[in-house]
Amino acid sequence: MAKTIAAKLVEILVHAGVTHIHGVVGDSLNGITDELRKSARIKWIHYRHEEAAAFAAGAEAQLTGKLAVCAGSCGPGNMHLINGLYDAHRSNVPVLAIAAQIPSEQIGRSYFQETRPESLFRECSYYCETISSARQMPGVLQIAMQHAVGLKGVAVICLSGDVAMQNIEHVELEHPLFLNYPSIRPADADMQQLASLINQSKKTTLLCGAGCKDAHDAVVLLAGKILSPIVHSLRGKEHVQYDNPYDVGMTGLIGIASGNRAVMDSDLLLMLGTDFPYKEWYPPGSRIVQIDVRPERLGRRCKLELGLVGDVKESINALLPLLQQKTDSSFLEKSQARYKDNRKNLDSHATGETSKLIHPEYLTKVISEQAKADAIFTADVGTPTVWAARYLEMKAGRRLIGSFNHGSMASAMPQAIGAQLAFPDRQVISLSGDGGFAMMMGDILTIYQYDLPIKIVVYNNCSLGFVAMEMKVIGMPPFGTDLKNPDFAKMADAIGIMGIRVENSEDVLAAIEKALAYDGPVLIDVLTNPTELAMPPKINFDQAKGFGIYMIKQTLLGDGAEVWDTLNSNFLNK
Repeated sequence: MAKTIAAKLVEILVHAGVTHIHGVVGDSLNGITDELRKSARIKWIHYRHEEAAAFAAGAEAQLTGKLAVCAGSCGPGNMHLINGLYDAHRSNVPVLAIAAQIPSEQIGRSYFQETRPESLFRECSYYCETISSARQMPGVLQIAMQHAVGLKGVAVICLSGDVAMQNIEHVELEHPLFLNYPSIRPADADMQQLASLINQSKKTTLLCGAGCKDAHDAVVLLAGKILSPIVHSLRGKEHVQYDNPYDVGMTGLIGIASGNRAVMDSDLLLMLGTDFPYKEWYPPGSRIVQIDVRPERLGRRCKLELGLVGDVKESINALLPLLQQKTDSSFLEKSQARYKDNRKNLDSHATGETSKLIHPEYLTKVISEQAKADAIFTADVGTPTVWAARYLEMKAGRRLIGSFNHGSMASAMPQAIGAQLAFPDRQVISLSGDGGFAMMMGDILTIYQYDLPIKIVVYNNCSLGFVAMEMKVIGMPPFGTDLKNPDFAKMADAIGIMGIRVENSEDVLAAIEKALAYDGPVLIDVLTNPTELAMPPKINFDQAKGFGIYMIKQTLLGDGAEVWDTLNSNFLNK
């Protein structure tokens, strides 16, 4: 019996293991959504905004490693997917987007809602093609899925509603989705060259990124053999920080001084599965070696002594027998001592007893201490990411995701939706900035509609805090960063979600305990200190000068006393 394109599409997705499609319905998607209704094997998750649907699909793919799917109706519907798809593509996670198109006979005639999805999605996908005839099925769909899972990124199929209803006559090319991945490691000669560099080095530092997923134990073994400090990127935090005696923190703008110094003081920097983008944070005098499974990434951030293509775990396992056991631990011990001091300094700010003001550091530490051992955290870009990087303690079962490569606001809550749908029995906590939460606030209704037990913590400082800090650093007074926020807790209560408002530091612990114990969605609106500074681990003269100019201006205006107190504790002690 002949099947329509829509029916075959749903059938193939079922066989590929897809359990959810994230999107917003529309007439150009009617054929597909009706097949989903009849099938009941894949659940349609209805969002208020397609961007949230794409972020949720990306989170599902990032956490499961499996193909996730989102969909948008023609024109504006599929255009709204773009930001979330950019994030998924730059995070290297397998997402298939179904971009519906206007009626096929109207294409090219400036019809209502007409766009060119092949052009729109080309820059945020590995594959983007239009299915204009039943004869292209199931081939194009299967190629799209294979691109997504094989290259670990986004693939897009464009499909008019009328074409989706065409019958497929030949399905002889249909085959399952191939998910087998090869073991990749550098050649023996390359391994020997790397081993020689490490054996000769006096001060080797490991810089670990997202490519260290599933390689935790191998990385720790390597560090133990060569007595190397381990520094992680933000995306590497969840994979290497836990149960790691060699960890000395994170480098980069939101890292800490010990991580930065371990990188800068090395004579050999070994980059493992990281594409850390900021050239200012690479050591100018060190030899640098990069191991990455993607050859196009080698050397695009800094000058390399050696660039090797390989999976981190496989490469380390091949490398270990070639290495001499190091005995000089002075560089490691110095890095560890510095980390201990930096950690003590950071933790001194994470206290709730010293004032009525709620320090975001303290809030984040409480969340970390009270959350379950396998909790999933999502963090908004900006200061919530800073506090997550510095104060969330990773454990073997925990996950931390965010828009860490694409850097989009408003990702935390929709990513939490995708996480909770993928793992309904796990605790999911969204660390949302007030600006990020408000930007995509409509999809709190999706949480309400599906009664997802997500805990949304809003860091409410009435400001786009990270943007304001960037302005201060160059000597500008913040402009356009103030937010007049409602009582988000009352808003949640009005929607039908438990809302908790926290205004005093002494109430933080009880509020977090209450929220995490509740079997259902909760929004915790926490009024955090608006003058808290997320200072980088190293500060150059221009930054200090710019901040000094800003402070002089504020003091002359009579507004600087409280900020000077924060400056003394957070800035000068670095």
